[in-house]
Amino acid sequence: MEDKSAAVSKSDQVESLTSMKSTVRKLESALSQMTESGANTNLVKKRLHAVSAGLAVLENAWEQKPHSYTPEDLAEASKVLQGLIPSVENSYAKSKAGSPQRTLLERRLVALHQAVQAIEDSSATQAADSD
Repeated sequence: MEDKSAAVSKSDQVESLTSMKSTVRKLESALSQMTESGANTNLVKKRLHAVSAGLAVLENAWEQKPHSYTPEDLAEASKVLQGLIPSVENSYAKSKAGSPQRTLLERRLVALHQAVQAIEDSSATQAADSD
């Protein structure tokens, strides 16, 4: 199986990992605030789990860090990440050209796409290994 991670430059890998870590922190903060205010946290928990799984798979692909997510966890994470992409694209389209917000959203989009791809690659590798 071809290693697609080699096609992503080291600087792009660093940007994507940084973006995913930032997204995890943002979701953790939102979860904390929502928990304190008594708001429903199901969606934020689901997104936090998915982004954390995506980050773990990228770290596994690019830095050979192990992760403990099951194929079922990763399949669910992939669906959630794919569901996030249109809303990030929408925010990106509304953002001002050259703004820091637009740069952040651009990096987040790239990172989300890479995470989904890494999960798909990981699932294909696991399926091939089990044959």
